[in-house]
Amino acid sequence: MTSKIKRGVSLYSFQEEMFLGRMSVEDCIAFAASIGARGIEILPEQNMPSFPHVTDREVEHWKEMVARHGCELTCYDMFLDTKLRRDRMMTDEEQIASIRRDLSLCARLGIRNMRVLVFVRPDILERCVPYAEELDVHMGVEVHAPWHMEHAWLLRTVEIADRLGTKHLGLLPDMGIFMKHYPPAWRARFEREGARPDVAQFIVDQHEAKIMAEYTIYEVAVKMRGNPAEVRMAETLRHAPYSNPKRIGDYMPYFRHIQAKFYEMTPDARDPSLAYEEVISELVAGGWEGYLSSEYEGNRWIQDVEDVDSREQVRRQQLMLGRLLGQAGQEARHV
Repeated sequence: MTSKIKRGVSLYSFQEEMFLGRMSVEDCIAFAASIGARGIEILPEQNMPSFPHVTDREVEHWKEMVARHGCELTCYDMFLDTKLRRDRMMTDEEQIASIRRDLSLCARLGIRNMRVLVFVRPDILERCVPYAEELDVHMGVEVHAPWHMEHAWLLRTVEIADRLGTKHLGLLPDMGIFMKHYPPAWRARFEREGARPDVAQFIVDQHEAKIMAEYTIYEVAVKMRGNPAEVRMAETLRHAPYSNPKRIGDYMPYFRHIQAKFYEMTPDARDPSLAYEEVISELVAGGWEGYLSSEYEGNRWIQDVEDVDSREQVRRQQLMLGRLLGQAGQEARHV
């Protein structure tokens, strides 16, 4: 079996360099192309200064720029500013209008996948389905930690998609939900902030044993009289779930794109925390087609002690993805 899974990059991966003015959007796209990651996931609010008033000329510029580097736009990350006003939350009609605006720009850019933030209410998305169908854009609700694909909130989206019989509403997994081991970069940051090594090790061991986060937080905060850094470290366990990769096949029909979240890569191109090997094996075996889009989010854990090199981190992850996709394809051929 030859895998049809493709490799891409989210421009979010280069947020550090773009913020500091060390890389332009085109620099990011050119780099992605140079390492064989030809799918480009964009965040219009971050990457398009004129957003939301993007002209046709700007749209054409984006299309030409991406094509010039042999790439394609794969996913549009939308946001919903429900607290745009100080005096009140957005009304339902205003939320729908905002999502419809994003669907329109997504389609104008020629993108067929739109990442929807997990907090957007399922009933709001149901009312947006006709617009998504009209524009042929898939709305994928981001399955982001601490949620998981079998969380009741996300199952409401699955139920709506099934009831409507639509192919334009589903899920978009973020690989952060498959945290098998506690990230070394997280631990190191908390130790630099004052966490004692023995307490940090206790928290890592609790995560390894998959003890419920609240129990660990209580142990650290109350019984161990943890200092602020130790309590904060324990509290990260609330957002460090390990979903079962074996269940991904049950939800594969509902997603078209995957955010390949990662926090750090080792020099030999391995992820010390997330269960990529298991997940990619399941994706290939299930015949999934789509883009794995690198999403580096480790900058904030190391920027206090070293210069962030997002390019090197993304390069290493792309090497790993290529290796795992090749291995999984070989295994599938021998089943």
